[in-house]
Amino acid sequence: MRKLSWLFALGVLFLTGCTRPQSEQQDRSVDEANPLEIAARERGVVRLGAAEPTGVFERTHELGRDALCVVPVGTGSWRFAVSAAFGPGLSCHAAGSVAREGEGWRFTFASAEDCSIVLHEEEDELQLPGKLPLQCEGLCPGRTSLAGLRLPRASWSAADAKRLQMRNREGNMSRPCSD
Repeated sequence: MRKLSWLFALGVLFLTGCTRPQSEQQDRSVDEANPLEIAARERGVVRLGAAEPTGVFERTHELGRDALCVVPVGTGSWRFAVSAAFGPGLSCHAAGSVAREGEGWRFTFASAEDCSIVLHEEEDELQLPGKLPLQCEGLCPGRTSLAGLRLPRASWSAADAKRLQMRNREGNMSRPCSD
């Protein structure tokens, strides 16, 4: 019996030795002044802890490409342009302003009076509501709509957003978020 208790005690000591203290690396915060961190943020490879909508959201599918660019225009305000494809010759284009509202972002569309929606970025994706307010009915031509549009984030960079090319209403490529 003594041998058994001795083996049990040895086993307990052995198991407690398996837990490792957290490494010093995990305790360190990110050095935001590090040149590598600065370059990564400028290119949109990593994002800052403070969330903001600046960047590119886009998705390619069998009917074309949906894209959204957001660029800052001042402290706490941004502008955006969005394009959604619904097949050959069918698309919706809109632009407007963005402002922080609670935990989300209020997107106000310039081409439709009183048309605005609050969006939340979840897991690096923006999803427009499945039903837009009545004021937004004239936003898209024909039977097209931005309702339910899902756009994964492609970049956090304002430079990428300014370079993003989208087809305009005439079908020509343009850079709607450039200066």
